[in-house]
Amino acid sequence: MTLRITGGEHRGRRFSLPRGSDLRPTSDRVRGAIFSILGVDAVQEARALDLYAGSGALGLEALSRGAASVDFVEMNRLRCSQIREALVTLGLGERGIVHNGRVERTLGSLEGKYGLVFADPPYALEDWDGLMLALSRPGFLEERGIVVAEHRHSTAMADEFYGLALLTRRRYGDTAISIYECGELDG
Repeated sequence: MTLRITGGEHRGRRFSLPRGSDLRPTSDRVRGAIFSILGVDAVQEARALDLYAGSGALGLEALSRGAASVDFVEMNRLRCSQIREALVTLGLGERGIVHNGRVERTLGSLEGKYGLVFADPPYALEDWDGLMLALSRPGFLEERGIVVAEHRHSTAMADEFYGLALLTRRRYGDTAISIYECGELDG
């Protein structure tokens, strides 16, 4: 499998990953759409978090587009090694940290103050409520921090989770993106 960076400093750069039976990397089209929706200001100098990182495509894209740093969380050791290799290949090794472990456990050990979080779990994840609760703990997100949730289009996602308010939802085939901002819904 070949992944391509769609924008920023490393636009067009490719890196290879072996295809895993449960690996579903975010497509170039969807990644491009996510970063177009977010805009430059949400990414530039952001401290980002890539949960269920898999190939690391979302975090690598964020780094290419100017994020200050990205913490990658992935439970598969081989994939963690592959993300580290991609960071080195792209010259981004100083700006990315790869955490090997289950998201549910690793979140508690991260210090927080993230401006941008990508959550792209397996489509079978049913506990979005628990994940969003963990992300909304005091001090974990910056004020007006953004959470990008990638999910199956048929998954019912709330308009608000614990102070994370839905900004937009888009569908791309079987995939949907729900983007939340730290802050209460008006009205």
